[in-house]
Amino acid sequence: MARAAAGFKLAPMTTSPTSAFNGFLLGIDGGGSGTRVILADAQGIELARASGGPSGLGLGVERAWQSIGDACRHAFDAAALPFDWRNCALGCGLAGVNNADWLAAFLAAAPDVRALSVESDAYTTVLGAHGGESGVIVALGTGSIAASLDEAGVCRIAGGYGFPSGDEASGAWLGLRAVVHLQRVLDGRAPQDEWSRALLAQTGATDRDSLVVWLCAANQTAYATLAPTVFEFHDHPVAGRLLKRAALEIERLVAALDKAGTLPVALCGGLAVPYEPFVPAALRERVRAPRADSAAGALELARRAASAFPAAGSPAR
Repeated sequence: MARAAAGFKLAPMTTSPTSAFNGFLLGIDGGGSGTRVILADAQGIELARASGGPSGLGLGVERAWQSIGDACRHAFDAAALPFDWRNCALGCGLAGVNNADWLAAFLAAAPDVRALSVESDAYTTVLGAHGGESGVIVALGTGSIAASLDEAGVCRIAGGYGFPSGDEASGAWLGLRAVVHLQRVLDGRAPQDEWSRALLAQTGATDRDSLVVWLCAANQTAYATLAPTVFEFHDHPVAGRLLKRAALEIERLVAALDKAGTLPVALCGGLAVPYEPFVPAALRERVRAPRADSAAGALELARRAASAFPAAGSPAR
């Protein structure tokens, strides 16, 4: 399995049919909030899209494969086609593959697929967003990570160290800090306001003790559910400061990968659109809409895996 890391050189985006492969291609984008799947035929013609539950590896390998399998079945159902892993070449862009133990466990638990390629979701996001051309992305969802491609096709990554120490400006990062405001309100250290009431509603808590119960069970996905309230109440002084700090973190991620400040930048993921008005003006001038999403980048991985597959038979992993 090829790894998307510093020094990894991209092959050109492929558009030609996979001659020896006669099954189906599945491009899978998996993170902490959900899974998105593109189903295509052997020529790369899209047949259906579907979604499912979280499949970031930090939430567990068994859960990841369950979510991926459910989403793939939904895609085949949408295309009115029978689902059989043995006829599928999978390209997966997943959060958490930089943890070697999680990745090894994920590969070991793989079903009997025809071909499988697994990379970081940052890799598939930058691949899809810029169509294999040079550029920078900052993926902003439950987690966050930045990646770039240069003219030589070399991929570099910044951030993405994981929740709670990293993933700056992510949904989980915002949510973790938003709940601190709620804690202060419940203690009387800050006045009650509309934002704190929205946070109470989102957590289902009614008082200090019930919030503690929520906190004890919360993971990155749970914290990320609080992020939309930060944007909704952006005029609140605490929420405003959080968004200003997050925008600075986004700017730093881009600068780490493009010191000259010349590459186009795509903000990707579920928080991309909400964040765009808050990023500094100089960076906003370089922001371009992504050409395609991470699932489309993952579909390219599936094409490559299928093109390396000699013929129908035993899995190539």
